[in-house]
Amino acid sequence: MTRRPKFILIFAPETLEHLDAIERRYHPLIQKTIREQLRHTPENVTRNRKPLERPAPYGAIWELRFGPRNRFRVFYAVDAVEQTVSVLAVGRKEGNRLFIGGEEVEP
Repeated sequence: MTRRPKFILIFAPETLEHLDAIERRYHPLIQKTIREQLRHTPENVTRNRKPLERPAPYGAIWELRFGPRNRFRVFYAVDAVEQTVSVLAVGRKEGNRLFIGGEEVEP
């Protein structure tokens, strides 16, 4: 019997545009990592999953880092009562620069 996910993932419509700006070969990695990291323990702090100290792009409260050289970023918010994770933005980091949807944003 399959274990049901604890949290439901909800993707903001903009995330499709954000993914379009990232090479297609990374899409399976991004999707798999989001499922694995955010369905069961989205609020557990780890080395690559942290609450943000200041407001982030799209009103996100949490950041997940992963991928080759930790280049990908997923910004999200958690509603523990409703048990949902809202994925608000997906981007890539190049050095000190963050790109979401192909445009540079302040990290």
